[in-house]
Amino acid sequence: MTWNGEELHIEAYLARVGHEGEAKPDFDTLRALHRAHVASIPFENLEMMLGRSVPLDLGALQDKLVRQRRGGYCYEQNLLFAAALERIGFAVTGLGARVRVGASSRRAVTHMLLRVEADGRQWHCDVGFGAEGLLEPIPMGDEGDVRQDVRQGEWRFGIVQEANGARVLRTEHADGWFDLYEYTLEERLTVDYVVMNHYTSTHPLSSFIRRPVIQRAAPEMRRTLVGERLAVTRPDGTSDERDVSAQELGDVLDREFGIELTADDRAGLIRAHYAGA
Repeated sequence: MTWNGEELHIEAYLARVGHEGEAKPDFDTLRALHRAHVASIPFENLEMMLGRSVPLDLGALQDKLVRQRRGGYCYEQNLLFAAALERIGFAVTGLGARVRVGASSRRAVTHMLLRVEADGRQWHCDVGFGAEGLLEPIPMGDEGDVRQDVRQGEWRFGIVQEANGARVLRTEHADGWFDLYEYTLEERLTVDYVVMNHYTSTHPLSSFIRRPVIQRAAPEMRRTLVGERLAVTRPDGTSDERDVSAQELGDVLDREFGIELTADDRAGLIRAHYAGA
């Protein structure tokens, strides 16, 4: 198995994401699991803030994302999701993307997403992009006929193909379409994500080692905590924002994102971030 699905405690994973009923390799299951995973396991980079490495072996992913009330970023999330899908019987292919959010130039391939086959179609799946990411799978589209435009909850997503062949995932903001990332259908292997993960979690230019980034997507709102700034954004573009103090950090992580830190980790995060803020 490509994603070590045979090593996954599938019952524990399904309980973690709150999936009930039969899990079989069809689109209804794929859609339900994608939505449940996004709703249950938040995006976060706290291991880097705590000065720890980010292991990608399935044992470590299960311990952190399934057994603990913790989240992870793209490699952790999508590798776990790929293992679950493979265990159920789906055909899963890893892909790579260049993130466009906040980019002033073309970036390296550092994001992970998945192509999953279900009911005779190819689906773009990604449970690890954070607040602006997909809530459920979106059709890949056939070569030469890639354009997609779908609504998920209150959010609208689209895929377009550019002249160079790259596909671009977009989401609609109040002022128009906003590019999230570009990708191709070149297959990526687990070892590719190990290399990407090393850069993203250790390189001085990586944005993920500078400040906490915690995000959660939902059908009606997007929650983000970047540094000390907490924002809740709605589809019409309105948002509520405020700063989070060190004293309330633990409660905010629990209440807004479903993340439980140990007392030691909470103290370590406050020392690592707030002391230098």
